[in-house]
Amino acid sequence: MIVSRAWTGKHYAVLGLARSGAAAVRALLAAGARVTAWDSDEAKRDSLFPLPHTGEDLRIADLATLDLATFDALVVSPGVPLNTHPLAAAARDAGVPIVGDIELFAQARAELPPHQVVGITGTNGKSTTTALVHHLLDTAGVPARMGGNIGLPILAQAPLPAGGVYVLELSSYQIDLTQTLDCDVAVLLNVTPDHLDRYAGFEDYAASKARLFAMQSPHHRAVIGTGDAASAATAQGFAHRGETITTIAPGTPLDQSRWPALQGPHNAQNALAAIAVAEALGLDRAAIEAGLETFNGLPHRMERVATLGGVTWIDDSKATNPESTAPALAAFPRVHWILGGRAKGDDLDACAPHFGNVVRAYTIGEAGPRFAALLRDRVPVAEAETLERAVRIAAAEARRGEVVLLSPAAASFDQFRDYEHRGTVFRAAVEALA
Repeated sequence: MIVSRAWTGKHYAVLGLARSGAAAVRALLAAGARVTAWDSDEAKRDSLFPLPHTGEDLRIADLATLDLATFDALVVSPGVPLNTHPLAAAARDAGVPIVGDIELFAQARAELPPHQVVGITGTNGKSTTTALVHHLLDTAGVPARMGGNIGLPILAQAPLPAGGVYVLELSSYQIDLTQTLDCDVAVLLNVTPDHLDRYAGFEDYAASKARLFAMQSPHHRAVIGTGDAASAATAQGFAHRGETITTIAPGTPLDQSRWPALQGPHNAQNALAAIAVAEALGLDRAAIEAGLETFNGLPHRMERVATLGGVTWIDDSKATNPESTAPALAAFPRVHWILGGRAKGDDLDACAPHFGNVVRAYTIGEAGPRFAALLRDRVPVAEAETLERAVRIAAAEARRGEVVLLSPAAASFDQFRDYEHRGTVFRAAVEALA
């Protein structure tokens, strides 16, 4: 794992013991720090044991009952809402720094072998772009680690040898918990409304993303998509950095025909960003092209699940808002569209330009009736209610050459544990057809 002597002898409070929180506890203990940890989920608290510790360096206690002023920092998981959680307010009142595992990684960098860090953020596309950059490096023979919001805690991974590259997917929540991460290459793909329950408004959400560049040294590279007003404003705000900024304009011509896992206009932007990162890191064009051709994509992100009777089934369960679903609809000329779940807004306006591609829509979940009402005057609709029923109806109606697309434009938590569970259920239903 990645540790730092800067933590030795200090006392940390850790709130949230899912993947990144548990990894932070392990790394802090390994570095000789004391940790008091808490999670409202008893199973997560129990999962910390057995851990190697002296008995005095790890304590499980409800942090709400303790004086936070006695701690050197409060380490919180990205899922903890800083704007509403009482412990965050208590830490601010006590003058205690609130950090996340990415900030701990930033503090540990001075003791790692010489390396570079790529940080990738954006409302949509950051997981695919992160995985693609990692794949390009790996294909070129450059030692690389992938971590962050993609679900791989960076502190739990072995340090890279000299010359390695850490590729981090960063949500706005993780950036909020980070103060000193100086990325050698920082990427902003796009900014569209999302997670607004955590911010005073869209402007604050966009400003959170932009902080990734504010933490950079001026000579380090920035890659910014300019396809939306907020991202374009961010690029303009850092224009004084001159040649260290690469901008990606919407509609930039790109031949994607040789890249089977990178189809559609959204993946054109992802690929252009990854190419800009790879070039900034010194990869040659031949190595980049080889990586683009062999990239397999990520599960639940425009993942080709099966082709049955000439009908292609696509799992895009990761598309949890209309803005991330729109590019998927744009990628195929005849789509049977499965959508619904727990809506993040009241409209499907972002998807509207591509309704002409929709043969029929099948609505499911909590948002099903609302989405059906929005769509009924624009496209044929079936209110399927459940994912399994939507798959069965679509299988009966789709014809050779058409696509059945699960791209829900909504969160999964009404019927599933998470978007991964939703995608797994979709795959199982499709495989049952075969």
